[in-house]
Amino acid sequence: MRIAEIRSIPGPNIYIYKPVIVMRLHLEELTEKESIEFPGFIERLLEALPGVHNHHCAKGKPGGFIERLYGGTYFGHIVEHVCLELTEYAGFPAHFGKTLYAGGPGIYDVIVENKAEEATKFLLQVAVKFVEALLHGYEYPLYEAIEKAKRIACESELGPSTRAIVEAAGQRGIPVYRLNHDSLVQLGTGCYAKRIQATITEQSSCIAVDIASNKELTKTLLERAAIPVPAGGIARSEEEAMRIFASLQAAVVVKPLSGSQGKGVSTQLETTSDVRRAFQIAQQYGNETVVEQFYPGRNYRLLLVNSKLIAGSERIPAHVIGDGIHSIGQLVEIVNEQPERGVDHEKPLTKIMIDPVVVSYLTKHGRRLQDIPKAGEIVYLRESANLSTGGIAIDVTDEIHPEIRKMAERAARVIGLDVCGIDLVAEDITKSIDCQSIAIIEVNAAPGIRMHHFPSIGEKRDVAGAVVDALFPKGTPARIPTVSITGTNGKTTTTRMIGHVMQNVTGKTVGMTTTDGIYINGERIAKGDTTGPRSARIVLEDPSVEIAVLETARGGIVRSGLGYDWADVAVLTNISPDHIGQDGIEEIEDLVHIKSLVAERVRSGGTVILNAEDPNLTALAKRLKQQTIVYFSLDKDHPVVKRHLSIGGTCFYKDGDWLVEASGSVQWKIMHAGEIPVTMYGLAQFHIANGLAAAAACRAQGITREKIAQALGTFSNNPGRANFYKVNKGYVLVDYGHNPDSFKAICKMAGQLQGRRITGVVGVPGDRSNAIVEASARVAAEGFHKLLIKEDIDTRGRERGEIASILFEVVQQFVPYRECKVIYNECEALDTAIREMIPGELVVIFYEKLQPVKQVLENWKAVQVESLEDVSPIETVSASQV
Repeated sequence: MRIAEIRSIPGPNIYIYKPVIVMRLHLEELTEKESIEFPGFIERLLEALPGVHNHHCAKGKPGGFIERLYGGTYFGHIVEHVCLELTEYAGFPAHFGKTLYAGGPGIYDVIVENKAEEATKFLLQVAVKFVEALLHGYEYPLYEAIEKAKRIACESELGPSTRAIVEAAGQRGIPVYRLNHDSLVQLGTGCYAKRIQATITEQSSCIAVDIASNKELTKTLLERAAIPVPAGGIARSEEEAMRIFASLQAAVVVKPLSGSQGKGVSTQLETTSDVRRAFQIAQQYGNETVVEQFYPGRNYRLLLVNSKLIAGSERIPAHVIGDGIHSIGQLVEIVNEQPERGVDHEKPLTKIMIDPVVVSYLTKHGRRLQDIPKAGEIVYLRESANLSTGGIAIDVTDEIHPEIRKMAERAARVIGLDVCGIDLVAEDITKSIDCQSIAIIEVNAAPGIRMHHFPSIGEKRDVAGAVVDALFPKGTPARIPTVSITGTNGKTTTTRMIGHVMQNVTGKTVGMTTTDGIYINGERIAKGDTTGPRSARIVLEDPSVEIAVLETARGGIVRSGLGYDWADVAVLTNISPDHIGQDGIEEIEDLVHIKSLVAERVRSGGTVILNAEDPNLTALAKRLKQQTIVYFSLDKDHPVVKRHLSIGGTCFYKDGDWLVEASGSVQWKIMHAGEIPVTMYGLAQFHIANGLAAAAACRAQGITREKIAQALGTFSNNPGRANFYKVNKGYVLVDYGHNPDSFKAICKMAGQLQGRRITGVVGVPGDRSNAIVEASARVAAEGFHKLLIKEDIDTRGRERGEIASILFEVVQQFVPYRECKVIYNECEALDTAIREMIPGELVVIFYEKLQPVKQVLENWKAVQVESLEDVSPIETVSASQV
């Protein structure tokens, strides 16, 4: 087997609404081979992975996959289930898998739910190699592969603090975007977005973080505020450390000035030799070392958000409990096997590492790793109580004395941290400050919160929720309004219309994605076809954007899913068989399935706007139970419109020359269709339909009919969509149509210009099926008086001349008397059509690239037509001319 590609889809997609990994797998020599054809294979698989007995598969119950194995199933399907089982063993179980035919013999897409992106990609590769090993009967190091997957997940996935905040945001319905491979994450969209990195938030003061990172400065500021801190100083040499130790005349703590997670910390040092040794350890983590007074007592971590105490934990240093049999070193190994312990921060607790601090601590207390403690004896391994060094936490939030609570909250305000971890040593946190020895020993920026979410003893505290609530107080929005537009034809114009209205009426900054670029506040910031999820994310991640209007195309949905989780409004203009034969699309129902994702991902209570004249879309409406359905139509008497109005629904339709909104039996005129400039005074019916859809979307966002009419009345900038130019002896119409329906719409519009010869410069993209090409040719042959057939520069996998030949042959067969010739080059074909014009003739070109076509028009000194009067009939075309 051969892996051709592995890609991740981070958002809702055509397979499932959750993130997935897609692997394109070529079975090669295993093509059409089934599991039962290889003696012993099934038995070896079940022996190695007994958990697959529980896989449901298509049966919907445990054992379904086993039935498929013994009944005979292809190896792509087997790889899928092996990977699913391996994710279980690796600690990030995936529950969704699917294997689909990918358009060629032995080629399949294996889709697996993505719980840990890099690790899941790795396990997909392992699954392929492991299945091959089982087939050929050789050993495969599966255990080592699973352990490697665990390490990959640990290194590449979000840490526990960031993950907890992300989960808390998800519970509150706040969208999340991971911005890098570390822990930088965006919560919310557009102008409402907030960024976090672990527990550093967008609201964290840079100065406060710097202060907290400098232990000596932190102590100075707290001491100035009359908050108790240990006496001491900073040593840059061993001699300085010894002088500070001597001046304190008490037990000391030695730790790196810029250290974290308890690394390099030695406590309760009472002799010069201990201090020297501790200084050497601390120097491994930085040149500056803190030597300060040791405070006896219990070690506490207090967690504050916006200077309010949210949680408190007593931290117990790493330790083991003797059993009278095993040595201290062996007991550490046993403790580390506990399922809740992992490497670094991957689990609620961290494995205990034996380092020089542990050895020094044991030596100081007369112990060795080889010693065997008595049964029940507690052996501490270090003085510092960080979870990062193997300690545990006991929740004490409800026991904290009010005076200590107030002192901690004042300390957080003094340092200025919005999310603050305070390390406190006290004899008893339930007692007042005056009756005990107490001191704040550190203030931490980016404090870990897993001890509060997963205490070894006591109640869990939702610190992550408190952080999210601080970023998004109750009633504060986290999402910008989002409108998503899809369909086969008309989606670009509809998108532009909606963006134009939103921008002009609200005065807010609109972020818009279209087939010609990304626009922020009316300025194009990126060129090209930007209708995929990456472009949507650019808009949604931009902090200036207040409204998102997203053209959402089929290709992006298939390859990479949606770039958002939910939209407020969706518009589906129409669905026609334009892309049959692409991306595994075999019939119109496949296109409906793909584009329906846009409708399905409209939030509950949001609005889905559908073309009443498209039966595929009216059928889709029956599946949308949580959204409001609104229809638009050029036919006010369409049965779907009448039925929807009869039940009190809302529709937008054309009544005579008017765009009308109706709800139940009540009607409101919005504007005259001819007042929208791009409709050429109502000539372009398809643009009227686009205007109806746009009006419906804007009404769903609360814009008044009067404001919509005013804005649409100024919508004239629609490059590449039914643009008229006066040139030479006649006119040129430029349009992006590239399928039968778009050809038909343009021909219908041009046909209303009575008495003119209409010439079509036509071509069809090479990735369309022969059936689509042939249907396009028949429409063009019937709709134009004269044809020039051209071909795209990008043949999209076809042989040069193949598409042009099909078009020409169909035209000759369907309308043999039609004047028709082939000129492969698009610009040359247009130039020829203009040169051969008769007076008043209209040339229609369906372009591949707009800019070269505009250059030809400039060469002919063409002038864009802004008024229907400019394209009114000039003379009657004689029969010989037609």
